[in-house]
Amino acid sequence: MRKPSPTASIVAGSIVLAAAATTAVLVRRRRRTVVRTEDVAPHELLREPELEPEILDVRAEDGARLNVLAYGDADAPVLVFCHGWTCNAAYWTPQINAFAENYRVVVYDQRGHGDSEAGARPLGADVLADDLQTVLDAVVRPGSKAVLTGHSMGGMSIIAWAEKYPENVDRTVAGVLLASTGTDRLVADSAIVPLPQRFPRVPVPVASRLMGATVPLAASLVTTRALRYVALSPGASAAEVQFCEKIVLGCPPRTRGGWGRALSALDIREGLRNLTVPTTVLVGTADRLTPPVHARRLAEELDRAGNLERLVVLDGIGHMSSVEAIDRFDEELAHLVERAGVPVG
Repeated sequence: MRKPSPTASIVAGSIVLAAAATTAVLVRRRRRTVVRTEDVAPHELLREPELEPEILDVRAEDGARLNVLAYGDADAPVLVFCHGWTCNAAYWTPQINAFAENYRVVVYDQRGHGDSEAGARPLGADVLADDLQTVLDAVVRPGSKAVLTGHSMGGMSIIAWAEKYPENVDRTVAGVLLASTGTDRLVADSAIVPLPQRFPRVPVPVASRLMGATVPLAASLVTTRALRYVALSPGASAAEVQFCEKIVLGCPPRTRGGWGRALSALDIREGLRNLTVPTTVLVGTADRLTPPVHARRLAEELDRAGNLERLVVLDGIGHMSSVEAIDRFDEELAHLVERAGVPVG
């Protein structure tokens, strides 16, 4: 049987990071990995939120509508959550359920994701920063401060925002949690296809084309296994995989490709220097997309500036850390909120 070409295999195997895994690698890894298949009761916080959100009318500077949802008391302290590439606001369901009783929990769809419009601007770090600033303008009252949490591209949104709006960090934010994220070398340091140390890295132009692929993705056993391999861990429950799969497969191919191209050459290292508030960095040891090397670099830079709250490394947890390790993730967020001096609503 004829083997697929490397390029075709890479694109076919790319569920979240379209720059990496080949079908052959996925098959070989699956054979060597023990995957948890027994029925496991879904975590109670994965259920649909019972609270009805307030839908806010928020427009970006180019007129694009951003879908912003606010849960909980409008007068309570604000927690803002930024989701990652190919996800949407529903990714934060466990945290909505955990925190909306006592806080104003704000989630939004990144541009082109979910119900947010793509707009006309070229996608990049500036757009991530500007859109987050637009959301903060809409939800943080004058004289108040929010705690920001970002996962993957959502963490990059926060760092890009700090790079572009340094004067707003201390004025608007009390604390930051950066989960499963990085600032640069996203392709070179990914661990989806483990390569020998001296093996040539994927050139940025090639990575840009692959990550920019707009191949439609459909639910199937292949995509489920690929998603588990790329974005979760072998120990993730079926409920956790299904929760993430529904969200990822709902991302429009054009959005996935457009943001994939933008992320392939991202470099926002300078933004870390402007995060002058208590900042927690969290990562799972089984994260293939943004492996712990990214978290260590972030933590070292923040520690040098005296702004690192904690570096949290979760053993055996994959990229979707806030879904796979809900309790530990929420514990760290609660600690940060307390450390930042944000009162319970």
